[in-house]
Amino acid sequence: MSDEVLLEVKQLVKYFDVFSRGVFTRKKVGEVHAVDGVSFAIKRGETFGLVGESGCGKTTTAKVILNLEDATSGTVNFEGRDVFELLKSGKRSDILQIRRGMQMVFQNPYLSLDPRMTVFDILSEPFIIHGHIGRSDWTARVYELLTKVGLEPYHAERYPHEFSGGQRQRIAIARALAVEPKFIAADEPVSSLDVSIRAQILNLMMELQRDQKISYLYISHDLSSVRQISHRVAVMYLGEIVELANTDSLFEHPLHPYTQALISAIPIPDPETKRQRIILPGEVPSPLNPPPACRFHPRCPYAQEICRTVKPVFEQVDTDHFVACHFWKKFA
Repeated sequence: MSDEVLLEVKQLVKYFDVFSRGVFTRKKVGEVHAVDGVSFAIKRGETFGLVGESGCGKTTTAKVILNLEDATSGTVNFEGRDVFELLKSGKRSDILQIRRGMQMVFQNPYLSLDPRMTVFDILSEPFIIHGHIGRSDWTARVYELLTKVGLEPYHAERYPHEFSGGQRQRIAIARALAVEPKFIAADEPVSSLDVSIRAQILNLMMELQRDQKISYLYISHDLSSVRQISHRVAVMYLGEIVELANTDSLFEHPLHPYTQALISAIPIPDPETKRQRIILPGEVPSPLNPPPACRFHPRCPYAQEICRTVKPVFEQVDTDHFVACHFWKKFA
């Protein structure tokens, strides 16, 4: 893995307006704080894990990075270039170049693949849009992509409904690889697959990374797969990153109470081994009206008055280990 930064996210914010609907009127009544001041960097050839409960803003973060959703504020730099500014006012050739460099694998392969298109049409569509491969080479390139993800060339003539879930996700990965990207945002790519197929897809992603130096933003609530594939991991809670560290450091020495609760829920494949499960009280607060100061304080067993009134600083506490908690020294 290189030390060179490929993607840098700075103070990324995404709010969704909420309206009340009347018969003749439409009035804004609030904002959903989906992503609120998220910052991180991904190195070339690195897998950066992003974890947290459902609804914490992981998927929205990925969509905003790729400009599939407009950012409320913040910047994303890819290879030193401002992604939002380039996609807004850049030349078509520059826009296509940055789109080729940044791709996404969506969570549900049943919905992300057009059921009316054959696999050949799905994989060759990027060639039409970007024009980076001559028509005479399309067939050879499609067969190469299928082989690379563990499928057979004859699968090119089939439709998505003729494949299993694991095979469909392989097709989705092949489509992302069709434009030779340097960065892929993988949104829960194995969540709908059984355990054996899940391992195959993760091994495939790691093999492709070794061969092509691809960087991944790996989004998941499955911490076992995150530990297997990621070099560094960030933990999100209610739109904010509360802890970020190297994978081994995070799993062996978590410093935020929320991270500790997540890790305590990981199943252990040994019936003789017991782990003390941390059960968090209450429900996740609404992102429409997040708690003041530390957003985790309503559920935190260690919360004190300062947690309710003063926002904790996201500070570096060790080499490449950052945490936002007033009492992290209790767990160091």
